Amino acid sequence: MLSFSKLRLRDRLIFCFSLILDMPSKIKSESYEQKSEVTCPSPEETKQASDQPKQKETTKQSDVKSTVDAKDSAPKTKTKTGRKTRSVTHSQCLLRVENKGLQNRKVTDYFPIRRSNRKTKTEIKSEEHKYIDDLIKNSTEEGMQVKHIEGKGRGVFAVKAFKKGDFVVEYHGDLLDLTEAKKREAEYAKDPETGCYMYYFQYQSKTYCVDATKETDRYGRLLNHSKNGNCQTRLHSIDGKPHLILVASRDIKSEEELLYDYGDRSKDSISAHPWLKY
Repeated sequence: MLSFSKLRLRDRLIFCFSLILDMPSKIKSESYEQKSEVTCPSPEETKQASDQPKQKETTKQSDVKSTVDAKDSAPKTKTKTGRKTRSVTHSQCLLRVENKGLQNRKVTDYFPIRRSNRKTKTEIKSEEHKYIDDLIKNSTEEGMQVKHIEGKGRGVFAVKAFKKGDFVVEYHGDLLDLTEAKKREAEYAKDPETGCYMYYFQYQSKTYCVDATKETDRYGRLLNHSKNGNCQTRLHSIDGKPHLILVASRDIKSEEELLYDYGDRSKDSISAHPWLKY
């Protein structure tokens, strides 16, 4: 090769120009070699890196296969319709039993039973009967007073209000059977000045009479008659013995006269006592 000094000027220029043209390709090749040296791994590293994904994939496939095999190995049972169903595990059975037990729970398992304080009709009736028993046995007569009525005589007036159905007073007197009552009535008829305070009634298929003719301080015998009275008679039994009582047939205000229907419609009685017609 000729030395650069021996070349002619023209040749020198051509040589320099060629060197300038070759410089980018050399720079590019050098940069590529450096880059390849930095990024490219060795064959052993490449092999190890390629083996790791395969190993992971193999492990995953083996896990899936074992799960499928475990499911397939579970015993199968047939239902009545012929379809195959897989048997459940012990824990699943316990869970189902527990859920069924929760569904069968009642409200009372979580909240106490609320007992009603209301009394039954039988209890209320029994208490009322006992209350009247005590009033009769103790001869209690409250909320009344006797007044004189011009042209009529004595009458009983309320000094307190009574509600419908309330006990007012007992028609107190001697309790007689029919035979004895007729004997006394015949004796009373001999004396026109003797008033008749005899009240007949039926009790357990027998006829009885309460004779209140004898003068006493009891109010029941003094209540006057009215077809549209505010009281009515009622039978009340104590130890098998009937008692004739008067109860309010409607609400009664204070200062009202207490009246009830004697129920006597015979001609002789109306002739002797015309006020029985009203």
